[in-house]
Amino acid sequence: MDEPRLSRRRLLTAGAAITAVPVAAAAATFGGRDVPFKEGQANAPAAMDDTTGWIWFTDEEAAFISAAVARLIPADDLGPGAVEAGVPTFIDRQLAGPYGRGERWYMQGPWGPGLPTQGYQTRLTPAGLYRAAIKAIDAAVMRESRGGSFAKLAAADQDTFLQRLEKGDVALDGIDAKGFFAQLLQNTCEGFWSDPIYGGNRDMAGWKLIGFPGARYDNSEFVTQYGQAYPLPPVGLKGRVEWIRS
Repeated sequence: MDEPRLSRRRLLTAGAAITAVPVAAAAATFGGRDVPFKEGQANAPAAMDDTTGWIWFTDEEAAFISAAVARLIPADDLGPGAVEAGVPTFIDRQLAGPYGRGERWYMQGPWGPGLPTQGYQTRLTPAGLYRAAIKAIDAAVMRESRGGSFAKLAAADQDTFLQRLEKGDVALDGIDAKGFFAQLLQNTCEGFWSDPIYGGNRDMAGWKLIGFPGARYDNSEFVTQYGQAYPLPPVGLKGRVEWIRS
């Protein structure tokens, strides 16, 4: 973070390379919350209902995530921010599913320091990384501010702390601060631009911001209309709300 607030322009540039990961119900209990799962169930997209509350996050962890993503993609005159677009819900569902458990990743040793080009290089699963990192971050804030947590800091202080995380200038117990910040930023962008079926990009706010058509079956008539704004509203995998018959 080179500025107190990450600019939308910088995040939109990063968004072009973002691919959302699939969501599925968890196979076990996470953080004391039971999540139903049938053996052999496919990891197909399922509609996310944010009215059911948190599946994986505890209330304290959810407070951190909501505060952090609000600073990474803040609401402004261009449109909703990460919180309004449901990014905390997206991350919660991801961590409760196969992605959070690293089911499709090689997670065995030998363990050694990895190179930046080698991608994810911690023995913790993504869910384990978030749980340990949030605990360590709140502990660091408590040490430095003599009380409180990241979610209770003023917005400017949250920005400063996130800048330090990005640079790796915060000592976290057993956690690479810089690595966690990169993971958090990546998942925040994924939630902001993924299909709404995964719980984020609520009302297709991210797609509207960049003029992305979404999952329309045919955009061929617009391919050669260079330099012109796309005239139709975006469409998700489940269509648009106004298309659903009551």
